[in-house]
Amino acid sequence: MSKNFELTQHVGIGLGGVASVRETAVGATAKNKASTIAEIMAEAPPATREESLKLVQRLFLTPEQTSPKAVVFAAIDSGNGCTRLCAITAQLLAENVSGSVCLVEGNFRAPSLPDLFGVDNHRGLADSLRQEGAIQGFAKQAGRENIWLLSSGSLGKDCINLLHCDRMKERVAELRSAFDYILIDAPPLNSYADAMVFGRLADGVVLVLEANATRREAALRVAESLQATRIPVLGAVLNKRTFPIPSALYKRL
Repeated sequence: MSKNFELTQHVGIGLGGVASVRETAVGATAKNKASTIAEIMAEAPPATREESLKLVQRLFLTPEQTSPKAVVFAAIDSGNGCTRLCAITAQLLAENVSGSVCLVEGNFRAPSLPDLFGVDNHRGLADSLRQEGAIQGFAKQAGRENIWLLSSGSLGKDCINLLHCDRMKERVAELRSAFDYILIDAPPLNSYADAMVFGRLADGVVLVLEANATRREAALRVAESLQATRIPVLGAVLNKRTFPIPSALYKRL
């Protein structure tokens, strides 16, 4: 049994198992020179798009159950490709639904979504927590007519404290009313507690693990922390996987 399959089984979570996304789609490696979401989507092989679309379907478009509306994407460690995966998921979701999709930059530590979508970072989530006005006024249309980006905005010394204020709860509630789907990109759970803050306000968290890199102990510790605080773990994505999982095992995922 591969170490990666064993890892995801020990974590004990998944979208009925674990979804995997190949390295060529989201891996932040030297081999991946695509710098914008349009380039990433254009260069992604058909197999990568298919696997990413399965993640979208299993998360948001499953008819048998009530699908989550607000989902946090958080890696176990930095460099796991979480931001790109979250952006790809938002893009594919917007392509497959008529409703509105809002991608939220919840990573105040190292924001990068504006660069991926080619928009400026002027006025965003941090500004909405300091200022009045409808939440839609702080979001920017990002390519398709039904996808919006709420960037981090103007970051200052108070930005991390803003995550814990009551205003954040109000703004997330506004996002739920204004948009049909909300995807929040959060900092790595092994380094910061920010994703836990967003997780309490969302419908659950998708964990991003890196093939051949994420340590089992770290993943278990994070999963246990989420469960202890009653934050639903909606699934896990084994990212940057460059080898196929045997079909006999894949059927069990």
